Amino acid sequence: MGNEAVRHFLKLSDFTSTELRGLIQRAQQMKRRRDPSVRPLAGRTLAMLFAKSSTRTRVSFEVAMSQLGGHALFLSPRDIQLGRGEPLADTARVISSMCDGIMVRNDSQDEQQEIARHSSVPVINGLSELHHPCQLLADVLTFFEHRGDIKGRTVAWIGDGNNVCHSFIEAARLFEFKLSIACPSGYEPSTGLLAAAGDRIRLGRDPLEAVEGASLVVTDVWASMGQEKDQAQRHKALGDYQVDAALMRRAKKDALFMHCLPAHRGEEVTAEVIEGPQSAVWAEAENRLHAQKALLEFLLSPRRTLQRARARRRTHH
Repeated sequence: MGNEAVRHFLKLSDFTSTELRGLIQRAQQMKRRRDPSVRPLAGRTLAMLFAKSSTRTRVSFEVAMSQLGGHALFLSPRDIQLGRGEPLADTARVISSMCDGIMVRNDSQDEQQEIARHSSVPVINGLSELHHPCQLLADVLTFFEHRGDIKGRTVAWIGDGNNVCHSFIEAARLFEFKLSIACPSGYEPSTGLLAAAGDRIRLGRDPLEAVEGASLVVTDVWASMGQEKDQAQRHKALGDYQVDAALMRRAKKDALFMHCLPAHRGEEVTAEVIEGPQSAVWAEAENRLHAQKALLEFLLSPRRTLQRARARRRTHH
């Protein structure tokens, strides 16, 4: 079984508010002053299990490990025995015996938790059907860069209450901002997460109401990977939830627009908004790299590994 001393990052709330703010601060430092001679993860290997395709997640993790002096190993189900029915527990035990960390991008939070239970090294959620915590690190970092601290601000989420929305709900509690969600009936986020966030969340149906007083407006595609068969139904339900210039005008004058990408112009967002002066989308995408460098350093550095080894010895004695 996995070691209880190992820290995983399967959802934002796996870290404390203090730790998350520390990651944002460290990411800002790393972005401002990149020194190629500083290689805190020299000799370290990150195994990346991709059951779902990716652009930003794959590139950012591979480049992050390279810039920190380590190595990233891309593994798809077609490449390893997991695709031929090997149990998750067995895969986790073997990979964690050879690698220093595991990043998983798939459709199942439960499977990620199963891998973490049997892993002796940190497991990172690169996306699941329930959470996308690495995206939130990048989003919060981008807001800090452009507008300062997000504490006390209002963020508007427009559209499907999906995995990114779930991570925004956790972020509202941990970074202490208000989150105003506008989504159609039947597309609400997890009731458990809403309850845990309490009065930091306002849930409604009207996008115009949701963006009132917002310093940040966020949306996502109407049909994510794997939801293509429901595309027509989703387009009908979410058709009134497009972020356009008129909606942005209802937010604060200096409100930012963000989107985790890929974006479908003319659907969830207009080209005018995503290419406009309020869009922070391209900085947000780049910041996946910097936020994940801070995360990888935190989880995989030799200091952290030494702490795990000491905890392991205490457990065995």
